[in-house]
Amino acid sequence: MSRLLMGVLAGATAMSVSFAGWAQTAGGQSGYDESLEAISPTDEAVSIGLAGEDPADIARYLLAANGAAGGAQLSPDGSQAAFRWSITGEPQLWIMPAEGGQPTRLTYGNGVTFFRWSPDGQSLIYGADNDGNEQEAYYRISADGLTERQVFPAEAGDFRVFGDFGADGETIVFASTARNNLDFDIYAANLETGDRQMIYEGSFANYPGAMSPDGRYVTVSQSRGEDSDDLALLNLATGEFTQISAPERRAAHGSIAWQDDSSSFYLVSNRDHEYSALMKFDVWTNSFSVIETAEHDIESVDLCGADDRYLVWTVNEGGYSRLHTRDLETGETLDTPALAEGVYGVSCTDQSSRILINVNGWRTPGGFQLWDMQTGAVFDTFSASMAGLDADRLVRPEDVRITARDGVELQGLLYLPDDSSRPSDGLPPVVFFVHGGPTAQSRPTFDAVVQYHVDRGMAVFEPNVRGSTGFGHTYVTLDDRENRLESIADLVDMLNWLAEDGRVDAERAAVVGGSYGGYAVNAVLANFPGHFAAGASLYGVADWVTALDIASPGLKASDRIEYGDITEQRWRDYYTENSPIRQADQINVPVLYSHGVMDPRIDIYETEVMVRTLRENGVRADFIRIPDEGHGWRKLSNQLFYYRRQAEFLEEVLGLVDAD
Repeated sequence: MSRLLMGVLAGATAMSVSFAGWAQTAGGQSGYDESLEAISPTDEAVSIGLAGEDPADIARYLLAANGAAGGAQLSPDGSQAAFRWSITGEPQLWIMPAEGGQPTRLTYGNGVTFFRWSPDGQSLIYGADNDGNEQEAYYRISADGLTERQVFPAEAGDFRVFGDFGADGETIVFASTARNNLDFDIYAANLETGDRQMIYEGSFANYPGAMSPDGRYVTVSQSRGEDSDDLALLNLATGEFTQISAPERRAAHGSIAWQDDSSSFYLVSNRDHEYSALMKFDVWTNSFSVIETAEHDIESVDLCGADDRYLVWTVNEGGYSRLHTRDLETGETLDTPALAEGVYGVSCTDQSSRILINVNGWRTPGGFQLWDMQTGAVFDTFSASMAGLDADRLVRPEDVRITARDGVELQGLLYLPDDSSRPSDGLPPVVFFVHGGPTAQSRPTFDAVVQYHVDRGMAVFEPNVRGSTGFGHTYVTLDDRENRLESIADLVDMLNWLAEDGRVDAERAAVVGGSYGGYAVNAVLANFPGHFAAGASLYGVADWVTALDIASPGLKASDRIEYGDITEQRWRDYYTENSPIRQADQINVPVLYSHGVMDPRIDIYETEVMVRTLRENGVRADFIRIPDEGHGWRKLSNQLFYYRRQAEFLEEVLGLVDAD
């Protein structure tokens, strides 16, 4: 479970929970420092520029992003599509005919964190938390939206991870920290009665995956770092826990797709491989076999149609998804429909030859298509509105490869403004947007803030430093533990390369990031002064000792591999010395800081210390504090408030506009 998650989509119907996050129960700071000068969102009117303005107002970019459909799922019979949609300002659950038509809104609360169809397609289960504190309540709502009830209320300190529905439509499995507010245990529950039973008492992070069709087993993922896990089978009747993959060289396992007879399942895994391969696990022989490999990560697999007829998988090729399908009855490879380039997600069922293909690309805010693999029919079910933006002004990123100081090949995405966007004839300044995680990957999806800055005359560079996913097992491990600062130094190597390349003004460079990316901002400004002219750190780690001490239960398990065991004195000493909070005196350029009061992952105290230290040293440190957000900005009103001010800050410090 990555530190990245710029906001697991949040809260639905009203609930009384006012608990402000895991950090407070685990020894973190209580509340925030009201005496520290900050600005926060108000009820000010939101103005939006006119369509066709050159360049468009940032609000239109954010509206386009919020108008994108997220995670569309096909109903069991293939007739309807359910999806998250933030068109109202917060993510809600919607439903519409799979072939296209009028969407119908189902939920009306703070927002939806996840949802799943019931096996009969008559209802859905969804989760909601309290303004981003990630402690969910579970709800069940009918597909027509006429009946709804809370199944399990939210409880302070209880973090949950939903697993799957049983074939009976009443049984669900999920992980919960209810026992001790620390370790994830596996529970089975009955939605009708509300009864729940612990099936497996775990240690650290144990996440249920897919239930076998016969209801006998559920797969369980046990974290071994933010990029890896061990895989087990849990017998739901007996509680027997059988580990089926725990390789000495850690590996990732995911995207479980059971066969109808429950004898085996397909998955993607990089066990014994540099890149994730398509594999199959046989329950009766307890063995894995390799079905398909590629010189890239195979990122997902699904079994679709009656009698397990179609095998569908996607491959991550340099950030872009490629869709592959095979008719297992004939052995033939199917010609896939034409899709906009970007990142794909697939949803299908065992009752229909139809699949939903979610598409999010650099010029295509999230939409989805329906494809019938048997008839070949394709329906453009949902296309996000561009909110008055001219799609022709959007910029396609360039895949850039850079050799680091030690010979490691680095990768990034470079967005260059065209001549119509540049306010002058000189080279454009450049802004680095560093992803979180750190085990994540910047990919060519629609990014409202990136495209806005490019249209305002900035170049944007999205670095995939060592430790990023998508480039093989070796690459993702290169920043582990003592090598943490190697990935930070990558940012300097990349900036030096851009200076030599000559297409941007590297003397006017800023670095921006959220969560772990916020740490990267703090770290590169403190450890490598003189390279970047400014920074913006959103809810970033400043003190690794505190962050690892009070990490949420899901993070503690992965942190031991990624960062070391903070209970050991050598790691406490290491991070005492190598945390930005003790290096802040070395930062000498303007920084914009921001944090959500409800953040359960990184305590707002860490940002407050950075702001206070810089200000005491006479360095500009703007601070935005958002009371009703957690680890990221989910609400459109807060996004508008923050990103307007981030844009103003960057344009001022990089010389695109005159300072007041």
